[in-house]
Amino acid sequence: MTSEWLSPPTRSEIIENLVSGVDRYNPANVSILEDYLYHQLRTGEYDCLANLAILKLYQFNSELYNPDVIINILIKALTTCPLPDFNLCLSLLDERLINTPLEEPDPLPVILPELKTLHNLLYRCRFPAFWDAYRSDELEQLRDNYTVEIVGFENAIRAVAIRAVRTTFTKISSDRLGSYLSLSDDLVQYVKSLGWSIDPSTTVISLPPNPDNQIEATVVQESIKLPQLTKIIAHARS
Repeated sequence: MTSEWLSPPTRSEIIENLVSGVDRYNPANVSILEDYLYHQLRTGEYDCLANLAILKLYQFNSELYNPDVIINILIKALTTCPLPDFNLCLSLLDERLINTPLEEPDPLPVILPELKTLHNLLYRCRFPAFWDAYRSDELEQLRDNYTVEIVGFENAIRAVAIRAVRTTFTKISSDRLGSYLSLSDDLVQYVKSLGWSIDPSTTVISLPPNPDNQIEATVVQESIKLPQLTKIIAHARS
């Protein structure tokens, strides 16, 4: 997992050289990294370090600032929750960057609080609330101008919910899982694609066992030798 985060197998040699070497701080390379970001949006790939390199270049060179690029980076980072990618991206933003003069109205100050809210809901595993907020009228601009261009965005969010369900449940009702995934008619097919089984009479979904969803009693035994016990008693008396 860590190795794929540091160097995704889909990263090209050109991007690898930019991200790993001193050229990552060369502002002349920002267009290459931005093109790579839009490649990620079109293909569903993800490269956090390359996207962080863009934000670092913006931080050092405010004239490069592009709010649309930042919004897309943050949206991609949402899909990795509960990993710290979203907060890592936020750490490279500051008021000086957001207040950079632009020829057109800057969408970032409006959309950034909305993205923070969505991230908070995902991090707290409040998946039904996430879908309600995401599909609300207030986030119409986010959907119409950004996430609609990101291939597989909603399925990537569902993958976040599935990771949480796998580590928590051995059985879950169809209604509950459907609310987590914002699926109804397609839920049965989606569940089957995961290799999970569903009882047609009760609509209860059974998850395969894994190290995280199995409850096992743990017995802890401590061994104290006589010389150690003698020291403890002597210390207590004193």
